[in-house]
Amino acid sequence: MDRRCVVALGVVVAGVLGTFAMPRAASAQPPAGKVYRIGLLDTTPLARNAANVEALKQGLRERGYVEGRNFVIEYRSADGGPERFPALAADLVRLKMDVIMTRGTPAALAAKAATATIPIVMTAIGDPVGTGVVPRLAQPGGNVTGLSAMVGELGGKRLELLKQALPGLARVGHVANSTNPAFITARPAVEQAAKSLRLELFVLDLRKPEDLEPIFDAAVGKRVDAIVVSLDSVTLTHFQRIAELAAKHRLPSIYPAREFVEAGGLMSYGTNYADLYRRSATYVDRIFKGAKPGDLPIEQASTFALVINLKAARALGVTLPQSLTLRANELIQ
Repeated sequence: MDRRCVVALGVVVAGVLGTFAMPRAASAQPPAGKVYRIGLLDTTPLARNAANVEALKQGLRERGYVEGRNFVIEYRSADGGPERFPALAADLVRLKMDVIMTRGTPAALAAKAATATIPIVMTAIGDPVGTGVVPRLAQPGGNVTGLSAMVGELGGKRLELLKQALPGLARVGHVANSTNPAFITARPAVEQAAKSLRLELFVLDLRKPEDLEPIFDAAVGKRVDAIVVSLDSVTLTHFQRIAELAAKHRLPSIYPAREFVEAGGLMSYGTNYADLYRRSATYVDRIFKGAKPGDLPIEQASTFALVINLKAARALGVTLPQSLTLRANELIQ
């Protein structure tokens, strides 16, 4: 594997929000005499999310917390079924968590509906304002705060990268869950990007695992040249199968996370989720020390990575331009 330290493709500055991060010395010791219970409401099973959870624990350790002594984590996964989130959120409320952490829009909405008193920290969400989770970023109010993964803003960028990789690209299949609020708010920007790039875009609606093979059959039937995949609990849980089906049908693909590329996908462009999980520990620490979640500004992702699988490119017969490979943060041989 060739790891390249190059300048990230984009940096989003959240200066208008300010920063509430405290100096390390000021937050070195957690409040004494209590074992805090952290409920983690996530999209995928723990085994597939271990690196991100470890990043969260690292962030807590950096602030003086010791697992088992100062905190314990109750992990709940929807296992790719977003309809499970309300029951899982209710379970965490019943267990009287000190804070509930979420990933993704459906999880955040379910947690917000389940409690108005337990603090909620979003480790990652696409558009917290547009989807109605919070009214504003700078001072969200209520019991919800956290980090935005800027999912909507990245959809158009993925189309640009796909067009750069395949200059003759004309027809693109967009694999997404049309019922996910994050997709609904991001869709106009993706459609505008497709229009500006003169691409014909077809939505391939993936709501449940049983839709996987039919949507790829539909992609072939519509004669799409490539696919772009949106982030969703279904796509993230079944990333390996999606990469396999794209390879089987010889469809170049761009994904929202590097897991897809490790599974054989062509390339990914997205947020560094481990970094978001680690940074979310700052919110948890502040809340445990008495801060109100509604007073803590929602921060946005600031680091993004382009990962390219050169082996997948060779298997697809795709010759990637050097201008693209030189911009990659990571090349998988």
